[in-house]
Amino acid sequence: MKNEMQLQFLAVSQNESFARVAVAAFVAQLDPTLDEITEIKTVVSEAVTNAIIHGYENQGEGIISVKVKIEGSVVEMEIRDQGVGIPDIEEAKQPLFTTKPELERSGMGFTIMENFTDEMTIESKPKEGTVVKLKKRLSKTKAPCN
Repeated sequence: MKNEMQLQFLAVSQNESFARVAVAAFVAQLDPTLDEITEIKTVVSEAVTNAIIHGYENQGEGIISVKVKIEGSVVEMEIRDQGVGIPDIEEAKQPLFTTKPELERSGMGFTIMENFTDEMTIESKPKEGTVVKLKKRLSKTKAPCN
């Protein structure tokens, strides 16, 4: 089974729930477990929230793109912004690191994404934006209905 979808939306916090529900609905065709769908929704939420708060600095401007590919039992997700970028990716990946302590951010976004997926890569350039790629292999898949 192979399938793909893309979304683009304005970088406002109201669209975070839209993104997570849309991705979950798309992945539902694989009949994931409740834990798997919860983990997918969580990583999408974390990545989109990072793009809104850190990438676009919560300005309500800019576009976030979400691309999801399904191939067999593997779900690949890509969340992209064209915001400020991450100057030091390794530092940003450290648990509890946050650049927005005044917002009571926990600094656990990348740690959660890494723990709930099989692979995570981050590409970022200052003033050009960030791409977070996540890959998750599901434990079972539903037979395709053709």
